[in-house]
Amino acid sequence: MSLWVDKYRPNSLSKLDFHKKQAHQLKNIIQQGDFPHLLMFGPPGSGKKTRVICLLRELYGAGAERLRMENTSFTTPSNKKVELMIVSSNYHLEVNPSDVGIYDRVVIQDLLKTVAQTHQLDASGQREFKVVVLTSADRLSKDAQHALRRTMEKYMATCRLILIANSASRVIAPIRSRCLGIRVPAPTAEEIATIVTERLLNAHAKERLLNAHAKEHLLNAHARERLLNAHARERLLNAHARERLLNAHAKERLLNAHAKERLLNAHARAVGKKEGISVPPELANRLAEMSNRNLRLALLSLQAARVQQ
Repeated sequence: MSLWVDKYRPNSLSKLDFHKKQAHQLKNIIQQGDFPHLLMFGPPGSGKKTRVICLLRELYGAGAERLRMENTSFTTPSNKKVELMIVSSNYHLEVNPSDVGIYDRVVIQDLLKTVAQTHQLDASGQREFKVVVLTSADRLSKDAQHALRRTMEKYMATCRLILIANSASRVIAPIRSRCLGIRVPAPTAEEIATIVTERLLNAHAKERLLNAHAKEHLLNAHARERLLNAHARERLLNAHARERLLNAHAKERLLNAHAKERLLNAHARAVGKKEGISVPPELANRLAEMSNRNLRLALLSLQAARVQQ
């Protein structure tokens, strides 16, 4: 079962749910052609990673979403081998050098040198550079940050950097001056409540949340026909139609008052919520408050609550 926070993550700038003006500015930067190094900073759960994913999609198209993961080995000056997980496509790679601790400088130097010396053209011939996404850039050691500063301009022709950080103040000034800084504020409680509600109002979410019996019941041909419109329901509810179209088990189930009420409620939800599920406003607002305006945490909390049911 995939996490909702990943399942419903937007993959284009036009689909972002908040900070839409900022998304428009990012799109203009891409269209102008002179794409700079970027420093994306803001609190956890504010949407930094999502915006980077959207940027890559705008730059390279769907190919940027075809990802592979591999462990890459790096050799330290003392001949010690350290391994780091790298996520990459044909157009970019994503890495967190701080995962190797004091050896992050080695990763920075070797990785950027290798990537930058390899020319990467996209399918349309419009992008002559590859993008390196460095997550948790504010956790890099000072040695690693100075090594990064020395290589940024050297390989500008074939490599662009996107740094992701919670705090820009922990990134050294020479790096900040070489990047276009983009602050991503946390969404408001109202925005989180809206997203938590609307993201679940679609058929795929409802299908996942239905228990096995309810899903089977709604997907059989007779149930679908009953739920299509009021005319079909009335036709099936009269005694003659029930005798003709339903087997004995289905007839007994429909004649049961509790089952009939469940079907009518399901019909109302299907029509009223566009075949999605309804999250009460009180629950959505409560999740927004408890998550401290962290959208990722709000979605994870809602999914966890549903699984426990």
